[in-house]
Amino acid sequence: MAQRIVMVGLGATGVAMAQSLLQRADVEIVGAADRNPTVIGTDLGILAGEREIGVAIIDDPAGLPPADLAIVATTSDLNHVADTVVPLLERSYNVMSICEELAYPWSSHPEISRRLDDTATAHGVTVLGTGANPGVLMDTLPLLLTALTQRVDRVAIRRRTNMSRYGAILSKFGMGLTPEQFAAAQESGDVVGHYGFEQSISALASGLGWTLDAIEVDRVAPAMVSDITRAGRHVTVEPGQIAAVTHAARGLSGGRAVIDLEIMFGFFDPSDSVAAGDDYRIEGADQVIELTSPTGFESFVSTIAAAVNAVTAVIDAPSGFLSMGDLPARALASKGARLRAEVPR
Repeated sequence: MAQRIVMVGLGATGVAMAQSLLQRADVEIVGAADRNPTVIGTDLGILAGEREIGVAIIDDPAGLPPADLAIVATTSDLNHVADTVVPLLERSYNVMSICEELAYPWSSHPEISRRLDDTATAHGVTVLGTGANPGVLMDTLPLLLTALTQRVDRVAIRRRTNMSRYGAILSKFGMGLTPEQFAAAQESGDVVGHYGFEQSISALASGLGWTLDAIEVDRVAPAMVSDITRAGRHVTVEPGQIAAVTHAARGLSGGRAVIDLEIMFGFFDPSDSVAAGDDYRIEGADQVIELTSPTGFESFVSTIAAAVNAVTAVIDAPSGFLSMGDLPARALASKGARLRAEVPR
């Protein structure tokens, strides 16, 4: 029997997850909610560019039907997401969210973490934060790589990732603004960069058994002003506007940066001096482990995949508040084998 799923939040990422899940034979989307008035009443299948599925989008998650799992794709801020997640847990939904701060917030948001864990446990359900980053690329994947050395001295990760498929989320990075607009938006708190560094660093440190002295997160900074027009799926960057930003953070121990993370988010063009790519370096006692992706792990695609591949794992997991590192790798593996043999359109 197919697992029943409801969707909460239907921006670019939420719709892309729905598109993916509609191809699966082992799940069925039975409800959807979003606060955008332009999509209320629309059939989710039509919004996703697929067939009509008989699921009209409503404006309040409280009106969603019973299901095995609620997928929440609304905002990066855990303080706001918790207000959506807790009522869902209280209605005995398992919950999975791509909220970056939900990935491993035990250090950054201890009270909310305990509340989520207590509520999920009391109702016999599971809550999980996932995505590409945090979720996999800067925590679960490097933790797995450390299995190849008996002691780790330092973890350094440099990501340069394409953001051209994203929509509203780009506003927090300041891409598409002039340098002057960026500076003003940063001062007003509208441009904040990447949510999730603290969660990735905490998850890595916890997995390695490290106690950090501090976590430092830099301010996001412009990295490239475009001299050409760069058209994304939802946003276009014009000449004179910021096409890439850099954001970095580090975990400190004994005055050293034992975890060193940096991401350049951008609309990259073949004419640029920099291109998408990912570099991992784990300095171990036995060997130095290096992993490079010359073209990079595409953030949008990776986020969708990390989420939809974890759907059944969340439903089957023990109750409580879990992180990706708590789930077995085989449960998180690609679910391509579960695609429908033929999907009518």
